[in-house]
This record gives sequence, C-alpha cells and structure tokens, in this order.
Amino acid sequence: MTSPDEQIYEKYSEELIRFATFLVGPSDAPDVLSEAMLKVLASNAWADATHHRAYLHRAVLNEARMAHRHRSRRRSYEERAARRDETLEPATPRPEVVAAVEHLSTRQRAVVFLTYWDDLDPVSVARVLGISEGAVRRHLARARSSLRRSLDDS
Repeated sequence: MTSPDEQIYEKYSEELIRFATFLVGPSDAPDVLSEAMLKVLASNAWADATHHRAYLHRAVLNEARMAHRHRSRRRSYEERAARRDETLEPATPRPEVVAAVEHLSTRQRAVVFLTYWDDLDPVSVARVLGISEGAVRRHLARARSSLRRSLDDS
C-alpha cells in the first residue's frame, strides 16, 4: 500500500521531470526534482496544500532558480580564479575588513566563509554545520548587517 505522498508523486513525476528538464536541462533535472521533493515533504505547508500539482511546480521552479544562482556564482568564481595571475602576490586584506570579520560570532564567520569562499548554497551550508537552512539565512543576514555597519563606520 502506498502513502498519499507517494501516489501524488507518481501522478505528477513525469510532468515534473519534463518541467525541470525545460528549466535546467536534462543533466540537472533529476537533482532539481529530488531536492524540490525533499523540501516539499519536509515542509509543514505540504500537509495543508490543496493544489498539489501547483505546489510541486512552484517547488521545482524555486529549486531551478537556486540551481541557476549556484551555477552562476560558481561560474563567476571560476572565471575570477582563472584570471588570477599566479605571479602576483596574494591581496592583503584591508585591516578594517579583518577587524569587522573578527567581531562576527564564530557561527556567522563559518556561514560567511562557506557561502562566499566555498560557494555553498544555504542548504549545503546547513548540512555542513548541522543547523537548519533558516538558521543559515539568519546568521548570514546578521553577519552582512554587522559587516555593513562596521565597514560604514570605518
């Protein structure tokens, strides 16, 4: 006997994979659909959803957007890395930036590092740190705000 969630997935899975394929291409579509389904099933709102098809399509669309953003950030990072001339001395961080970062909490520094230096998305950062995605977003927002205030004052 299958659960209602399994029945809903079976009903819409082919349609959703076609949708994901259109949005991100055939190589990333299964991952986008899997991530979307994991988030949907973990969501408290899923139990109250009345239009499952629309809810699932929105989830796939949101996950595709995240995949595009991640790919874009990765590409930008790789292009910057490729342009670096290895003969140049590495840039010395400005003292005020170092001081501002040192005033962040350890968790905020970890989230900033994983987000900007390791180019991880909030879901991946949450997995690495063993915290919720919401906590990652909160720590990142607070860190940005703190850095902005500190650097505006210098």
